[in-house]
Amino acid sequence: MATQTETEPTKKLTFAAKFESKDLITFDENKVYGDWRDEFHKNGCVLIKGVISEERAKYYADKQIQWLKNFDLGFDENKPETWTADHLPVSFKGGMYFAYGSTHEKMAWEARTEPAVIEVFEKLWGTKELISSFDGMNISMPNRTDIKWSPWPHCDQNPRRLGMQAVQGLLNYAPNGPNDGGLMLMKGSAKLFNEFFAQKRESADHEDAPPPELEYMDLFLFSEKDVKWFEERGCELFKVNMDPGDFVLWDSRTMHYARFPEGNQIRHVQYICMTPRQFADDEALEAKKHCFENYMGTTHWPHCNIRPAAEKPMRGDKVCPKYRTEPFEKPVVTDTVLRLAGVKSY
Repeated sequence: MATQTETEPTKKLTFAAKFESKDLITFDENKVYGDWRDEFHKNGCVLIKGVISEERAKYYADKQIQWLKNFDLGFDENKPETWTADHLPVSFKGGMYFAYGSTHEKMAWEARTEPAVIEVFEKLWGTKELISSFDGMNISMPNRTDIKWSPWPHCDQNPRRLGMQAVQGLLNYAPNGPNDGGLMLMKGSAKLFNEFFAQKRESADHEDAPPPELEYMDLFLFSEKDVKWFEERGCELFKVNMDPGDFVLWDSRTMHYARFPEGNQIRHVQYICMTPRQFADDEALEAKKHCFENYMGTTHWPHCNIRPAAEKPMRGDKVCPKYRTEPFEKPVVTDTVLRLAGVKSY
């Protein structure tokens, strides 16, 4: 199977490419659920408290710290002077990790298969037959001076893909208050997605903009002018403050970005997205099987536009000497894992 490292015109970067133009599932706008779903359908995002216990959250935070130490670069969570790029594996935006087989670490699959996490997506979509993205994690050190940081408001849905198509999640492991960095969300922006893109819009010029050849990239970067457009229509940009064990859901059409941590607390997060298996075709499932068996990540999208994350982490103009293609701790392959990976049928 071709991967994104093959750049010839005849090779695919993306598998099961789709641009649906309507909601994949229609929800009754008048229905009252009596739980977090009411807020989600109203605002396109919701904070769900205590999905896992504080003890379980600490377990995952500790596992993430150990993962950083496994690279033997001198990182010490108790010594802020080691919270620099020289002592850390290569990340994106100062703490997002997708490489080194990290998306298939045992701890990542343990988080995805937490019963309460799966139950959130089962309630949302109204089915127990789900598949998961092979998404990354975020371990961000506060007050770093060795990196450049700029907000990058974006949504993870291509403008050609209209309607509700995917819902992203974030499982939080550490205290996350006003100064601890974290997730910024534009409440209500999902419902204005179609109106915003009714006229041609250009993705903002940003240092983190994707290469133009990535036609199927589900990423649109908003400009300051775009942000004001949503605010003028009643949308509210707010910081989500979280306790260990909390879970955040947002419609992929929602404008969001990560805020730089300024306090003393390290940020610990696992990104998780699940959609109904029925959304995926055979090509998507075959691509997911290839990614699963080769410990490769994907984007936030579980069921289509499967883009194997094969890029090697670069330190300057050279591949990181600590580059690896397998997790330090391989996942325990259960039936639940295989079903969520799209490898085994329900």
